[in-house]
Amino acid sequence: MSDLLKAAGECTEHDKPCSGIEMIVSPKDKDIGGFYVRRCLPVAKLRSVGPWIFFDHMGPADFSAGEGIDVRPHPHINLATVTYLFEGEILHRDSLGSLQAIKPGDINLMVAGSGIVHSERERPEVRETAHRLHGLQLWHALPEAVEETKPAFYHYGVEAIPSVTIDDVPIRVMMGRAYGVVSPVKTFSDTLYLEAFLKPGQTLVLPHTPERAVYVAKGGVTINGTDVPEHSLALLTPDCEILVSATAETRLALIGGEPLGERFMFWNFASSRKERIEQAMADWKAQRFAQVPGDEDEFIPLPD
Repeated sequence: MSDLLKAAGECTEHDKPCSGIEMIVSPKDKDIGGFYVRRCLPVAKLRSVGPWIFFDHMGPADFSAGEGIDVRPHPHINLATVTYLFEGEILHRDSLGSLQAIKPGDINLMVAGSGIVHSERERPEVRETAHRLHGLQLWHALPEAVEETKPAFYHYGVEAIPSVTIDDVPIRVMMGRAYGVVSPVKTFSDTLYLEAFLKPGQTLVLPHTPERAVYVAKGGVTINGTDVPEHSLALLTPDCEILVSATAETRLALIGGEPLGERFMFWNFASSRKERIEQAMADWKAQRFAQVPGDEDEFIPLPD
């Protein structure tokens, strides 16, 4: 099937002197109706980083009163979604009956497993006034042994996410472990997701993990002396000490972990098995997925 994207989840080790960077991805802004998204994963030359197979930077988007995001119900399989906001709010609904407002600093983890449907909208009181939305949306693959686990929803409030300060640099460890702290957010494999805030001139040595990449959400940095500008994703050299130096007021995200091997992707589906995606496509087209309580009247059709 030509629409299936084959994602190789392993990188080659290098014996060359450590430059620190294997590749820099510079995503283009895509207007999806007054709302800009920058997609760093998957792209032509980089399909995954550790278990992470999708990385979107959304916004910042400013909405007038009466406007806002309105993502109709749509399905996922064999992956988990992570929503993390810098500003604004999203109202999450899913086919398990979950109803949760996601606010800045929270971690929203939705485990699709054998199949889940969700919508992303806004509470009326948010939509009634001018507001801004800004944040990241990520997907990570599930290990083959648990791809068909029961779907689940987990929400972790801002106060549940551990913080640590290293050399005067504030760090939040959203998933996994780093700098001596462990996040309570559920993981299924070796997974790392953290953010750091650096002032101009500050430096930070990044933790090791089998694969890792840095995204500069705001500001700019050098990595082992190489410039990485704002809104760029830098794939880092394996088994190499990485020193990040801020050239401006900077907010960065580090993602990584153990690669899970080959993955296929089409639309909102990801799986280690091409035939499983084909089955999900047929199931969604025939509307055999569970519906979202309170949001049954609309859905996003399967794309051609």
